[in-house]
Amino acid sequence: MKKQPHVIIFRLSAMGDVAMTVPVIKSFVKQHPDVKVTFVSKAFLKPLFDNIDNVTFFTADTNNSHKGILGLVKLFKELKSLQPTHFADFHNVLRSKIVRSLFTIFSNVKMAKIDKGRKEKKELTKESNKIFKQLKTSHQRYADVLKNIGFPIKIKNLETPKKETLSENNLKVTGQKTSSWIGIAPFAAFPSKTYPDDLMKEVIKDLSKEDVSIFLFGGKADMDQLESIANQFGNVISIAGKLAGLKEELNLISNLDIMLSMDSGNAHFAAMQGIKTITVWGNTHPYAGFAPFNQPEDYCILPDLEKYPKLPCSIYGNKTFPGYENVMRTIEPKTIVEKIKSIL
Repeated sequence: MKKQPHVIIFRLSAMGDVAMTVPVIKSFVKQHPDVKVTFVSKAFLKPLFDNIDNVTFFTADTNNSHKGILGLVKLFKELKSLQPTHFADFHNVLRSKIVRSLFTIFSNVKMAKIDKGRKEKKELTKESNKIFKQLKTSHQRYADVLKNIGFPIKIKNLETPKKETLSENNLKVTGQKTSSWIGIAPFAAFPSKTYPDDLMKEVIKDLSKEDVSIFLFGGKADMDQLESIANQFGNVISIAGKLAGLKEELNLISNLDIMLSMDSGNAHFAAMQGIKTITVWGNTHPYAGFAPFNQPEDYCILPDLEKYPKLPCSIYGNKTFPGYENVMRTIEPKTIVEKIKSIL
């Protein structure tokens, strides 16, 4: 009897990058239903993969049992015991290279690694003689890895996931839904990707005048700032620190009508659930391939590229050209508000 194909997919971080794998994996298991999948990542990201057929989540505990070289050897042994037939490296960093090398030496699984397109990304973000063009999306790069181990897939036109029933815990925070719900995630990993605080307050102020409920998303470090913003308006609620983990956050996002986010993880959490997702871009650019899944191009709101022709400055927002610190101020609040209203 032919052995059932078993693919290990390895992608430890970051949140947004792991979220971008979800539409790809959903396409994969739908188009190759005979394949078993084990997804290896950090424990807190497990809710992203709940209820996906044929997918088992495997926790890589890189802070404890899988820490360091010996920990990675242990991780390899645990993964090898699952008897995989294929290994898809969606990360291609030192940790995954070590595990991949061990599979090369001690097993005969078929393997492939992601091509991150570093050369073309460098061409896109250099300050002069820039090659400004759309690069392959991260979603397609993930799909290419699966193709290279023998499982070609198409990642377009996925069915829109059904909205989840709001959990009892979330209902205590949100109340029953009686109007359109807008999620706003105003922060990002770097200041160059974050819409200025005073302008974001104007956006929230204008939207709060409508028959909507607005939920502010952010981490525990953002709690005080988001609570302060929410207290200024009657129909705005900060959910930072109030939900019981990522599973509950995804449950709430599933019930939004629209998400407004920076170039950050919350955009991908929303898009993977079929929520209309507007993103605001600063020193990064969707041409790098990190735009949310299956969203129209005009849902990406960009700075004035004529005034700032050297954009993007970097792939992740960690670098800014001199004089490019305030590019987001060329995006007027009314532009964002009008886009949201047009979609609602």
